[in-house]
Amino acid sequence: MLLGLVMTAVLSLTGCKEQSSEAKIKVQPMTKQKVEYNNPLVKQRADPWIWKDTDDTYYFIGSAPEFDRIELRSSKTINGLTNADAKVIWTKHETGPMSYHIWAPEIHKIDGKWYVYFAASRAEDIWHISMYALSNESANPMEGDWVEEGQVDSGWENFALDATSFEHRGKRYMIWAQSNKERTYNTALWMAEMTSPTTINKEKVIALTEPELPWEIIGYKVNEGPAVLIRNGKVFVTYSAAATDHNYAMGLLWADEDADLMDKASWSKSPEPVFYMNADKKRFGPGHNSFTVAEDGVTDLLIYHSRDYLELKGTPLTDPNRDARVKEIKWDENGFPDFGQNTDD
Repeated sequence: MLLGLVMTAVLSLTGCKEQSSEAKIKVQPMTKQKVEYNNPLVKQRADPWIWKDTDDTYYFIGSAPEFDRIELRSSKTINGLTNADAKVIWTKHETGPMSYHIWAPEIHKIDGKWYVYFAASRAEDIWHISMYALSNESANPMEGDWVEEGQVDSGWENFALDATSFEHRGKRYMIWAQSNKERTYNTALWMAEMTSPTTINKEKVIALTEPELPWEIIGYKVNEGPAVLIRNGKVFVTYSAAATDHNYAMGLLWADEDADLMDKASWSKSPEPVFYMNADKKRFGPGHNSFTVAEDGVTDLLIYHSRDYLELKGTPLTDPNRDARVKEIKWDENGFPDFGQNTDD
């Protein structure tokens, strides 16, 4: 009986070899299922920033179109941020510092404590923009008290905004946008090592990039909105340039991860924008981005704002319809990010 079963099995396997290719079992390679994200992710929220915490909670923050408050929302999924309750964690003052133009908040967790960097002006001098910080010792930034840490002093006083912070090889850095002392342009990107989560080493500050390329100086001479992504042996910095209408676009800087980041010679700059208007995709003025990682813990995502129409409803500041959007980042053969200029979100 056992011998018969063995012979039957052998004959069956031999017969399989003589079957047509249509009858053979085909093993298909596993393909990654594309995640469909809500786009827009959050309506009427410019300068979007997402922080993914160690427990995989996503925290979203951005500029409210009224420029009068800072809101925070959280979710265990990126798509959940769309309908998550927004909690007002801070409201502008009536007069003096931090009383007007509340712009571009970012949330960071540094040494177990939460910080929000943001820009604000004064009701009495609305273009006197400075950088400020809030802090919160609660484990959950949606809870606890947010404390004003005061101005983040760059070392000189004029138009300063869009502070971001990152850590690399045991050192923490800040990059921000500010006019030079001579005010020969609107803003450049400056970088310094941080001496605490709210202070920098003012003795050594480098101009990381200045507005000089034709696409960077349309309407205004602007480099702003830095965001850092460390991948593939390089430190990448995206930034935004030009007027905040449909001309707004993203540029790219990079340095080797082993380089001295405070040496300007370590940095290279793309001569062309890496993400910009695409009328066919209804993407107008994309920029002021941040980065996060998808729920799979692997896929890098671009979080940015744009409008879905060309003609402004008022001015770039009064038109409220810069929406937060999300897009998967691809990587080319050289290890550089490809933001999908001609692909859908």
